[in-house]
Amino acid sequence: MNFTRWSARFPGTQRRAAARTEHAAAQVKRGEGAVPAARGGRADPGTERPAPAADGQPADPTVSGTGTGAGGGSGSGTGPAGGTTTARRTGVLTAVPSLDELSVREVLGRLPALVALVHGPEHRVAYVNDAYTAGFGARTPGAPAHEALPELGELGLLPLLDQVQRSGKSRTAKNRTAPGGAHSYTVTCTPVEFPKAGTTTGTEAETGSVADAHHTGVLIHLADVTDHAEAVERLRASERRQREAAVTLQRSLLPQELEQPDDLRIAATYQPGGTEAAVGGDWYDVITLGAGRTALVIGDVMGRGVRAAAVMGQLRTAVRAYARLDLPPHEVLQLLDGLAAEIDASQIATCVYAVHDPNEGLLAYASAGHLPILVRDEDGTVRRAADPTGPPLGTGGWLHTSGTIALGPGSTAVLYTDGLVERRGEDIDEGVAALERALSGAQGTPAVICDRLMRALGVDADHDDDVAVMVLQQPARTGADAELFHNAALELLGGIEAAPRARAFAQGVLASWRFPVELCDLGVLAASELVANSPQHGTPPMRLRLRRTDRRLIIEVTDGDDHLPRRRRAEPGDETGRGISIVATIASSWGSRRTPGGGKAVWCEFALPDK
Repeated sequence: MNFTRWSARFPGTQRRAAARTEHAAAQVKRGEGAVPAARGGRADPGTERPAPAADGQPADPTVSGTGTGAGGGSGSGTGPAGGTTTARRTGVLTAVPSLDELSVREVLGRLPALVALVHGPEHRVAYVNDAYTAGFGARTPGAPAHEALPELGELGLLPLLDQVQRSGKSRTAKNRTAPGGAHSYTVTCTPVEFPKAGTTTGTEAETGSVADAHHTGVLIHLADVTDHAEAVERLRASERRQREAAVTLQRSLLPQELEQPDDLRIAATYQPGGTEAAVGGDWYDVITLGAGRTALVIGDVMGRGVRAAAVMGQLRTAVRAYARLDLPPHEVLQLLDGLAAEIDASQIATCVYAVHDPNEGLLAYASAGHLPILVRDEDGTVRRAADPTGPPLGTGGWLHTSGTIALGPGSTAVLYTDGLVERRGEDIDEGVAALERALSGAQGTPAVICDRLMRALGVDADHDDDVAVMVLQQPARTGADAELFHNAALELLGGIEAAPRARAFAQGVLASWRFPVELCDLGVLAASELVANSPQHGTPPMRLRLRRTDRRLIIEVTDGDDHLPRRRRAEPGDETGRGISIVATIASSWGSRRTPGGGKAVWCEFALPDK
């Protein structure tokens, strides 16, 4: 092929060239066009005579031919259709070749990008420019691309060449890494048609024999984007590091290991949302209150970023502090509401605070704008915790209230944040209903149920919102496991006979539970001291309750007075004030709380010896 006189026939080129020719002819006919100069000619301002003007006045001696630009410039040429254009610079007229006069080899050879031309169904090599040779070495013309251009196969471009040739449309592949990984290229493949050998004119194409007159080929243009690709990779690596740091910060604010109460099995999971570096404000916690009771917390600070995480960390710390006061759930939320407004009035947070009492088989809870707790019974029935639900934390001016939901043996409860059930374009109630359906069929340990719920609701690494889920189960114990859990209670009428009755009852129960003698003696002493305080500092009705788990012995006394006892130092002459000090000394822990119906409960625990 003679590349010196060959010009690529891109789609639409012939039509545009014909249009430009007709337009130039029309301009000449109207006297508006430029007078073509001699091809390749060069004017000498010292010898050339200016043409006279139409009005008989001498013309500008610096202008050859016709034409003044719209902006006041001047020059001459053949017009857009082709030929040589003459431009004037500081009085010298210079011949500028038109695009049709330029050699394709000259144009492609000077490009800094890598260019290759292939033709035919086997993509045989027709041409590679100097940049391509410098990048990949010399190539043999006429050989198929899969043999002569193996780098195209390694870049995954051979199927792309087939697509371009079949469709007749350009295709671009971005950021393809060359063999060895030293360079990256963005590759554009453009379909071209050029005459077969021996075809010198476009007459055959005009007569309809285009398939016979032309080859179809593909022009391959490889732009080196190595610097851009390296910059993008550095940016992505930086974003990954920032996200890892953000997720580490978020997880460090969550409990590293959940407390495992005697009567509950608990598992929780946290899934950061999206791929952004911003952290979220979802959190959960499990707090052992004593006397077998457990506080369960889940919350969500609206928004993303370090500020949301900081507010979340402060609220979580505050919840743990307020929980130690052993207050009812609504009172804890009342305190949190005031604290959230003081921390940042612009940050809104939702929260559920629940307390599980194994003696009652109930889950007492209060909600500040959070989604309802779901409970699955042993038979698969799913129930929603009903109101009361107050506004989010930080709004102020609202008196929160507590509610209860039964959590019997074999039951499973789920606490979650809105990222699990909220989807764009859908009502959040639909998401909660989907969670109910998933929970009704979910069985297994709490950790297994967490995973199944996340998968059922479509939460994965690309999920656009943070998700926190906590699952708790009240096991249904039978057989040998049930022997480790016992309850015994005695109603006390008060008076001087209350303490002797309590000692006798405790002695018989602890002996039947086969505790060591030392532990029996300590349990009887603690029960006696707690009961002795009730007639003096409390009011009827009074009750002594003993409870055994697989890890501890719990002794609790309730009465009708809501005044909480406190430990104090008794003077040598005092006849009272030593009961709580004795209990605190011999027991592993002790505490007191107000009961929902009025009155109080005072309790102590003894850790059981390891078997």
